[in-house]
Amino acid sequence: MKKRTLALAICCIALAEFSTAQEVFFKNGLIANLPSRYGREAVYSDELAYRLYTGTLKTPVAGDTIGTTERNQPIVWMPIEADSTNRLRVRGGNFRGGAPAGPGVTPGAIRGGLGAGGSYIYLTYTSPKAQTALLNIKGNSGVFVNGAQHTGDPYSMGYLNIPVQLKKGLNEFYVRGASAVASLLFPAKPVLVNTDDPTLPFVVPGQQAGVQQGAVVVINTTNKPLKGFLIISNLEGKEVSIGVPEIPALASRKVPFSFDGSNITTKGKYPCKIILTNKGVIKDVNTVNIEAVNPGEQYNSTFTSAIDGSLQYYSVTPQSATPNANSALFLSVHGAGVEAINQARAYKPKDWGTLVAATNRRPRGFNWEDWGRLDALEVLGIAKQRYQPNPQNIYLTGHSMGGHGTWFLGVTYPDQWAAIAPCAGYPTMKGYGSADGLIPDSSGNPLEQLLLRSGNQSDVPKLATNYKAHGVYVFHGDDDRTVPVTYARQMRKQLGEFHPDLSYYEYPGGSHWFGDHSVDWKPLFDFFQWHHRLPDSSVNTIDFSTASPGISATFRWATILQQSNALAYSRIQLRRDKAAGTITGTVENTRLLKLHLKDFATGKAVKITLDGAAAVSYTVQGAQDSIVLQKEGNSWTLAAQPGLQQKGPHRYGTLKDAFNNRMILVYGTAGNAAENAWSLEKALFDAETWYYRGNGAVDIIADKDYSPGKYKDRGVILYGNKSTNSAWKVLLEDCPVQVDRNLVTAGAKRLPGDDHAAYIVWPIKNSNIASVAVIGGTGLKGMQAASANQYFAGASGFPDFMVFNLEMLHSGAGSLEIAGFYDHNWQIDTVNTAYKP
Repeated sequence: MKKRTLALAICCIALAEFSTAQEVFFKNGLIANLPSRYGREAVYSDELAYRLYTGTLKTPVAGDTIGTTERNQPIVWMPIEADSTNRLRVRGGNFRGGAPAGPGVTPGAIRGGLGAGGSYIYLTYTSPKAQTALLNIKGNSGVFVNGAQHTGDPYSMGYLNIPVQLKKGLNEFYVRGASAVASLLFPAKPVLVNTDDPTLPFVVPGQQAGVQQGAVVVINTTNKPLKGFLIISNLEGKEVSIGVPEIPALASRKVPFSFDGSNITTKGKYPCKIILTNKGVIKDVNTVNIEAVNPGEQYNSTFTSAIDGSLQYYSVTPQSATPNANSALFLSVHGAGVEAINQARAYKPKDWGTLVAATNRRPRGFNWEDWGRLDALEVLGIAKQRYQPNPQNIYLTGHSMGGHGTWFLGVTYPDQWAAIAPCAGYPTMKGYGSADGLIPDSSGNPLEQLLLRSGNQSDVPKLATNYKAHGVYVFHGDDDRTVPVTYARQMRKQLGEFHPDLSYYEYPGGSHWFGDHSVDWKPLFDFFQWHHRLPDSSVNTIDFSTASPGISATFRWATILQQSNALAYSRIQLRRDKAAGTITGTVENTRLLKLHLKDFATGKAVKITLDGAAAVSYTVQGAQDSIVLQKEGNSWTLAAQPGLQQKGPHRYGTLKDAFNNRMILVYGTAGNAAENAWSLEKALFDAETWYYRGNGAVDIIADKDYSPGKYKDRGVILYGNKSTNSAWKVLLEDCPVQVDRNLVTAGAKRLPGDDHAAYIVWPIKNSNIASVAVIGGTGLKGMQAASANQYFAGASGFPDFMVFNLEMLHSGAGSLEIAGFYDHNWQIDTVNTAYKP
């Protein structure tokens, strides 16, 4: 009989910072390279999760096989031990794709799998009693704790402390990753203020002082929600208090606090005491350091994000001269792993403009797409209002991942910039890999084709003609081993075929980073200074493409309101002659087109000729007049402005649209015990992931506590189905895709069974902006199939609705059952929806 190997975490007890907490490190365990695929797309697979959910996962034993690779080689559980730094890793063996080659196991036996990061480490802890603890794992992408899923810390940041309920006796942990440092902390206090991951502004005496806001993490290790708590700050004798949002049981949340820096008059770091109280009783105390800098030095400012209501920051390199009516604004977007303040400090102050650095919500964040894109737009809007630059002198630049962000934001919003300058950047996520995995470019599966179409906006080269709207300066080291210079040369070749205003420079011998002049390059800023954004009235030619009006709809005086085929590429090429009163051009994949006529004189007769069809005539009624044209067959006709309940730039769908407008997570309580437990666990898992990836904070409420009036205009993430979540009837009763216990209906299509999962977006009836997203299934198996949250991966594409079954975790895209889009009236678009035969 084989001896069972348990990873008993009984070694290395140390003092931690959590109020004299005890910390227990895991010292040994087992590892196997189980196939999994978590890339930047909606399709994923995970063999261990599949076995866990289907009840076929056997307790791991050293030397036991757990399936076979695609090459029919055995996958074996192998021992793994911690080194002197407490990192669990394979010793004395080959390492192939995250699994060891041990005695009697050939490298080929453990080389297979569906993607990098497919390894799982099995750990156990025997608890002397039922108790709560904080689980801290560095280097993993996820973990199952006694079957419940939690988020991981793939970048080993160290600040992710997850409250978990331990059972008396054996507790099992399946850690996704090939190497990790794992520990359990047993804090002396049940409620904690953790300052490992603060969001803090700077004090700038005489300019940015007084009351400001920061944020710290409050951890609730109790089995009851935290209500009625206050945070009191004390900085240089000034006290300020603020209420703490409700925090669910066994959860944490990053919460804002206020402080008063008006007593700070000189540069330095000042301890600010953070006191957590409830009904006048102090529950925990901790300290953060507030930094003060001299006027003229780089600093941080914080703001409340409209995405989720959380506190975010941006950094500033102030203008060295007194700002004037011609002052410029530079938006700089950082590379992976770089804090915005370090990005700002790489630039010397300029006498002709202010530089602001957004955060992407985190140093790695969302690759400047999705919520990283929204963060950049929020900061740009704040900076325009605060620093009042000349609208014709707005510039965009960034390095590495921020070089990609520059390519992406520059092509997505081409009329916002006078010039852009990507440094050491790659144009698209499809061609550049990272821990999230590559995006495939095509598929033979019609359903997966629709999923891939959902990510079209990320494919920068397909939109490259948009760059004609502004100057482009490409800067790259010719010896860059991180982002090879071939990416810059690719874009030089493509843009060189049509772009009239392209400048290109390869820095001789330049690596990925060769000093601050990797970004603060004088010829680059000289290029900026020579360029100015023309006012709309001076632009008479438009060539604009977009893949989604919900992301980018307007260029100058034309707006694509609705597409003919959702998220396929749309393009408008227009030319106007204000004296002659004409607009002519061609339009692709556009159902409704809006033309702004403010630059034509009132009373002017304007003739619009599109695609060679019969002209549409219109007399301008006033200074702010505009018209809407609708494509009908091969003709264009005047149409009314569509109502806000139709699809439009304000709300165009796809699943991710609901994760906005201060979204709330609504878990179900109307199902059976297992369904309700899944729903709450899934909401907590998403909240953990959102915090880790997006520095975010969200409200989590039960279905019975939701009402449209109380949460008006807020996005909703609903977990469960029509029978298990009572908020469904309020939010989704009229949705053409229905998910109930044991049944999915989508139009005339019916899918019986308890193993179907669904991701759905739907407009909220009493709102003109907010949407609800469904993360659910027809039974516990279907809900478990929906447990992954690839929607938080930057550049991952999701349609308006998709249905798949539990087999996806085992076989991938072959288990897609329905994928598609709604038409402009939010009804199933039969042309743009696919069903599994």
